[in-house]
Amino acid sequence: MKHEPFSPWQCPLCGGKLTGDSTLKCAKGHCFDRAKEGYWHLLPVQSMRTKAPGDSKEMVAARRAFLNAGYYGIFGAALGGLCAEYGVPAAPDAPLHLLDAGCGEGWYDRCIAQNFAESGKALQLAGFDIAKPAVRLAAKALPVAQYAVASSFSQPVRTGWADLLLNCFSPFAQEEFLRVLRPGGRMIYVVPGAEHLYQMKAVLYEKPYKNPVQQIGYDGFRAIGERDVSGSITVPHDQLEALFAMTPYYWKTPRGGAERLAALPELTTDISFRFLVFEKE
Repeated sequence: MKHEPFSPWQCPLCGGKLTGDSTLKCAKGHCFDRAKEGYWHLLPVQSMRTKAPGDSKEMVAARRAFLNAGYYGIFGAALGGLCAEYGVPAAPDAPLHLLDAGCGEGWYDRCIAQNFAESGKALQLAGFDIAKPAVRLAAKALPVAQYAVASSFSQPVRTGWADLLLNCFSPFAQEEFLRVLRPGGRMIYVVPGAEHLYQMKAVLYEKPYKNPVQQIGYDGFRAIGERDVSGSITVPHDQLEALFAMTPYYWKTPRGGAERLAALPELTTDISFRFLVFEKE
C-alpha cells in the first residue's frame, strides 16, 4: 500500500494543506521557505506578542546541556516505551504520525525516535514550539523529523493528521489537540509528580509544597492509561541554574531562595513524572 508523503503542515494564514520539500506552498500561493537548520517558521507575525517569543537562546542551550547529561534518563525511557505502546497508526502498515506540541529543543523526540528505530517501527514525527532557538536545535539534531516555529493555540497542523499527540509540560490547547488528532487518536500528557524536585523547593521556599495529584478529565477525551515514574538525581553546581530555569519556579521565586540554590555545591533531589494517556472520543 502506498502512503502519502510526510506532509503534516497546513498554512497558518488560510488553513490550506502545505506541500513541498524545502519550500512549502498552499493552493492559495502562500509560501514558507525552510531555514538552513531544517525547520519552517509558521508563526504569523501578527500572532507574535513579542519579537522573540518563548525561551531565550541562553535558556534553551542550558536546558539542552542538562537533558543531554542524562539526568532525566528515566523520563526518556518511559516516554519512548509509552509512545510505542499506545501509538497506533491509522492503517496496519502505515507509519505512526506523532506530533510533539511544545517540542522544545527536541530531546524527548530523540528518545522516542531511538526507541522506534531500535524496534523497527515506522515513524513520522513532527514537532513545533514557539521558541525559535529551541526549534533550530531540534531540527539540527533530528533531521528525519519535521519542525516548525508555531503556537499551540493556532497549530499549523493538518486536521486529523496525528495518530499520537505528545504534550510535555507545555500549554494545554484542548480544542486544537482535538482538531489535529484523528478519530480514535491518542494523547500522552506529562505533568510533574507529587515529589518532583521537592528538595529543590525546600531550598527555594520557607514552606515547600508537593505538587497536587488529581484525576484530570477533558471534554472530548477519555482516560485510558497512567504511569508514574520516579527517581533521584544529584545535580552539580554548574548544572543547577539550568535545572532551575526549566521550572516554573524560576519566574516566581524570591531572590533569597534563588541565591540559596546558587550557593549550593550540589543538590540531590527527587524527580517524579505522571504520564497521562487519553484517547479522542
